[in-house]
Amino acid sequence: MAEDVKNRYSDAELEEFKVLIIEKIEKAQEQLELIESAYRNDSNNGTDDTSPTFKAFDEGSEVMSKETSSQLAIRQEKFIRDLKNALIRIENKTYGVCRVTGKLINPERLKLVPHATLSIEAKNMQK
Repeated sequence: MAEDVKNRYSDAELEEFKVLIIEKIEKAQEQLELIESAYRNDSNNGTDDTSPTFKAFDEGSEVMSKETSSQLAIRQEKFIRDLKNALIRIENKTYGVCRVTGKLINPERLKLVPHATLSIEAKNMQK
């Protein structure tokens, strides 16, 4: 079978991607836990005895930090969801097929962005 006629990745190739995606999910979940623990960390940073001005800056920084942590957590949850959806596509044997062109997504792209559903060609058409 010629490479350009191939309409899906082989089971062996899908298994390799599955291992990669599972590793990425595990790392992403660890990072999400760190972000969430930082978000929940309401411990006092020892500013009780400092000037009120510094304390106001510190509280402002804490609010900003919580907003940033919240945004990071939301992005990380979406990333994990996208990776889990990629696992479903592997089970369905549709993983790595561009949802616009129907062609195989370059394996190098999938290694970098394992949850990709668009080929570079389709991605460029969107711009």
